[in-house]
Amino acid sequence: MACPIVRWATPAPANIMGPMKDSSWNARPGRFEVKPSVETHFSWLRTRLSAERTLMSWVRTATALIGFGFSIVQFFAGMRSSGNASHLRFPDAPGYFGLALIGAGVVALAISARQYRQMLVYLHQSDFGEIAGVDSHQVKTPLLGVAVVLVVIGAFALISVTINLF
Repeated sequence: MACPIVRWATPAPANIMGPMKDSSWNARPGRFEVKPSVETHFSWLRTRLSAERTLMSWVRTATALIGFGFSIVQFFAGMRSSGNASHLRFPDAPGYFGLALIGAGVVALAISARQYRQMLVYLHQSDFGEIAGVDSHQVKTPLLGVAVVLVVIGAFALISVTINLF
């Protein structure tokens, strides 16, 4: 490709560019200049879909952490109530481990949902309006709602396990 698609708005010092300084440089107050083209539009779409895939991966990971932590707690609680846990050196350790897994799942999902939301806000800024090809309103997907519901379910599991352990 002969010319770059995205160029930084602050021009390089003259001593770096030397005699080959680009005279067509038009600095504007924004962070960078974006020239709309098919490539930049598809790059924007790839970035948007990458954010979706990343949050979906975190939802999957958090679901596994929360579910596995809750299963460990329930399994060892069942063992303890049936009297089969008498040989365990630290009978409360599996409960604490399950609690830590549930907490890790909830915290990781909450952080990733916040980062996902920040990325969407960034991608829908006016700087990218020309290449995004979308209106001023953002396209909503159910993914963020699923993440929020899973955080709430995980928080309830965390509270339930904490009450049962202590």
